[in-house]
Amino acid sequence: MKIIMLGAPGAGKGTQAKKIAAKYKIPHISTGDIFRANIKNGTELGNKAKTFMDQGLLVPDELVVDLVVDRVGQEDCKNGYVLDGFPRTIPQAEALDSALMNMNQKIDYAINIEIPDQNIVDRMSGRRACLTCGATYHIVNIPTKIEGICDVCGGNTVLRDDDKPETVIKRLRVYHEQTQPLIEYYIDQGVLVEVDGTMEMTDVFSAIEKILEN
Repeated sequence: MKIIMLGAPGAGKGTQAKKIAAKYKIPHISTGDIFRANIKNGTELGNKAKTFMDQGLLVPDELVVDLVVDRVGQEDCKNGYVLDGFPRTIPQAEALDSALMNMNQKIDYAINIEIPDQNIVDRMSGRRACLTCGATYHIVNIPTKIEGICDVCGGNTVLRDDDKPETVIKRLRVYHEQTQPLIEYYIDQGVLVEVDGTMEMTDVFSAIEKILEN
């Protein structure tokens, strides 16, 4: 099954995408992970992506489309995949559909996790990320055993610039302007399903399971 995760930044797309990938044994493809790896390694792509991400802006299409299309064409994606963080705009969605059509593929489900903006601001301002290994936590939902110290590698955990309230509000504004139209796009495609993202994490996943196994 070929799945796209939709929803505002902080809606829980990444968490649910990982759960789907683990249960159904398909790759979890996150542009965010790709960008963070490139930023950490100081690559040209990473430096370009960081400039946009630090401002709460979307990374331009040309930096991501070819990368994603190449990724979904790899052998481990033959039984499906979960796309997390892509597409973010109608042009990206159209480019993906065109590429998939050339591969005799199509998206089976676009899962939209719906959650109010204020919930997202509160949720993201509690996030913490390890400076060393990139592991992510939440001061309420997934706290570290020792405050400020990563459980995995012992590195320091911090509130990333793109999780600060002022940046989150800016990112949500960009999302509503540029990304939310994807919901209508996938409704027209007949593949959109919606899940209430205000529920507990396990309940959100249960709702997704029912959709995928219906």
